[in-house]
Amino acid sequence: MFNYTTFDESKAEFYEIAPVSELPNGERLFVNVGDKPIVIFNIAGRFFAIGDVCTHDDGPLGDGMIEGFNIVCPRHGGEFDIRTGKVMQMPAVVDIPAYPVQVRDGTLYVGVPKE
Repeated sequence: MFNYTTFDESKAEFYEIAPVSELPNGERLFVNVGDKPIVIFNIAGRFFAIGDVCTHDDGPLGDGMIEGFNIVCPRHGGEFDIRTGKVMQMPAVVDIPAYPVQVRDGTLYVGVPKE
């Protein structure tokens, strides 16, 4: 699974998403980059992006509760670290994609692997 913390960002293509002002602290933004559903979070002024699909049953993940830096899937309680995509709690056993986020001139960009 794609995890930007172990990925060379020069191998990612960055897409302009929205002005930073559209994502205040504690909020999330749902976007599609190509065919990839992605949710971007602002946690204490830091931005993180993950795939919006739980690997346990392919359900939506982005509406889940945030606990620290973890998101809990609203369907069955699988838990993931939004910084890395790592599974933190079953029933999920496969990590989710985590994407790099950049802020340039007040605008958010999300990087996805180049095809």
